[in-house]
Amino acid sequence: MARQDHALASLHATVTGRVHGVYFRAFVEEHARDLGLTGYVRNVPGAVEVEAEGDRAKLEKLVEHLHRGPRAARVDGVTVRWGACRGRFPDFTVTF
Repeated sequence: MARQDHALASLHATVTGRVHGVYFRAFVEEHARDLGLTGYVRNVPGAVEVEAEGDRAKLEKLVEHLHRGPRAARVDGVTVRWGACRGRFPDFTVTF
């Protein structure tokens, strides 16, 4: 059986640290859109939550960005849960 280089997947990530008031959501939105991913990013108490779907390799690249964050941020931790892509999102947005 041929290996799928472009397997679709979904991820749910929670980013903790200094992630509020430092343009973290805009940072995530920009990188997710550049990667062609769909989903959303939002603030939750003490963290930023990301739900994204698309190519697994591109999702992994987004996770790399989450670990770094924008210049003013301090990322203390990133937890990621992987799942199947269900095509739930038309694009990538910041939600509140």
